[in-house]
Amino acid sequence: MDKLTYQKIGPILIIIAASFWGCMGIFVRALGEFGFSAIQIVSIRISLAALFFSLILFIKNRDGFKISLRDIPLFLGLGIGSILLFTVCYFSAITIMPLSTAAILLYTSPIWIMLMSAVLFHEKINSKKVIALTLAFAGCVLVSGFSGGGITATGLMFGLGSSIGYGLYSILGTIALRKYSPYTVTTYTFLIAAIGSWFINHPADMLSKFSSATDFNGLILLSLLTALLTAVIPFLLYTLGLRNVEASKAGILATVEPMVATIVGITYFSEALTLLSGLGIFLILSAVVILNKR
Repeated sequence: MDKLTYQKIGPILIIIAASFWGCMGIFVRALGEFGFSAIQIVSIRISLAALFFSLILFIKNRDGFKISLRDIPLFLGLGIGSILLFTVCYFSAITIMPLSTAAILLYTSPIWIMLMSAVLFHEKINSKKVIALTLAFAGCVLVSGFSGGGITATGLMFGLGSSIGYGLYSILGTIALRKYSPYTVTTYTFLIAAIGSWFINHPADMLSKFSSATDFNGLILLSLLTALLTAVIPFLLYTLGLRNVEASKAGILATVEPMVATIVGITYFSEALTLLSGLGIFLILSAVVILNKR
């Protein structure tokens, strides 16, 4: 495919990736029924994803495991500073404040991405991006049902930490992709994040829950599907999309995730669609159309 074709496919890959992330609630709730804590679910997801990514890279290009020692800080930033920081901060935030408030703080990430991209990559902050960002953020607020209650200094710190960690993947990923393939970037990112997660997931307790599960085979299958459908496929697609999409634009496109999560809640968990949620979905879709209109 030529460069123009890749440029057209890039936004589509990011939207598909965000749609997979929007389905995460199905798997998180299912794993939660086995007694795993939020951090343990994160560790299961990240660790198995690291194994999947390593297998893909081994089959596709074994030389992709070779990285420069000087780039280790970059991958530490991706694994610990982005993936692990984002998940730990976000799950900590939702334990001390309303879920809607935590979600809105998380989706301030396109703002940070746009600002960091302007400084680091000299990406232009034009009127189209500002309008799309405003519509997307307003849509996230409406979809999440922002209550504005329960905000504390600690909660705000965790919420903004999750937002910055989430945004750092787009920034650091763009830098890493200048030198490495998407398969190398995702493999090392998740290997480092997985190692870090085992220091905080209470491994003895987590492993005992696996061994005592009444449906062990079902739990293993669920864990594998969680890693594959909420981490491996979406992060690979998102990273592939980053090769031809500006980081600031990618951050805005990814706001379709809460929209998809709302649709999943309606169709899968029989949650009600409110007028405000419907309006929020419309605003997010409008932002996507504006960004991709030439």
